[in-house]
Amino acid sequence: MAFESSWLQRLQQGLGQMTLQVTEEQQQQLCEYIALLDRWNKTYNLTAVRDPLEMVSKHLLDSLAISPYLVGERILDMATGAGIPGTPLAIINPQRSFTLLDSSSKKIRFVRQATMELGLKNVEAIHSRIEQLQPDVPYNSITARAFTALPNMVKLAGHLLNSENRLLAMKAIPPTEEIKQLTDSGYQVDIIDLTVPLLEGERCLVAIQKSP
Repeated sequence: MAFESSWLQRLQQGLGQMTLQVTEEQQQQLCEYIALLDRWNKTYNLTAVRDPLEMVSKHLLDSLAISPYLVGERILDMATGAGIPGTPLAIINPQRSFTLLDSSSKKIRFVRQATMELGLKNVEAIHSRIEQLQPDVPYNSITARAFTALPNMVKLAGHLLNSENRLLAMKAIPPTEEIKQLTDSGYQVDIIDLTVPLLEGERCLVAIQKSP
């Protein structure tokens, strides 16, 4: 699958500022994912980001920045949209199993196509609402780009949370009032500052866990 060399150069520039181990093959897959996303985006409007170079920073590097904080083998990416952060994370974590879930049928169609074309054996795409998901085995980590207020996110995914797993919500700045609502309700909340290369503005990860 063809992609621009400038995308790979930007990806490598960003990875050079991170401590992740990403193979050449995985770098190729990441750029191929951007090529697919760019192509589908012209018809299906999957993401507001139109420039593939921006996608490298805003979608790839932003997603990969949370990889060190994944716990366990089973990962759920809720409201995955076009597969973000789930697909980039699955590419560089082939030893883990990823479930990418969204209620939009067109977005899940794209995720399934990308999974097939990229040859990802560790990704399952599910078309469903999060509150309807009933897995046989609990997930170890649940990731999400914060698509709604944190208390509402926890309410929607509450049946999937226990005292041993955690929800990792990607945010720009820590939402103080939302966090207070969660801690007042008995949840343990940790704020992890993220540095995303080639991306302006603050980024953080809000790690939410049920108290034992």
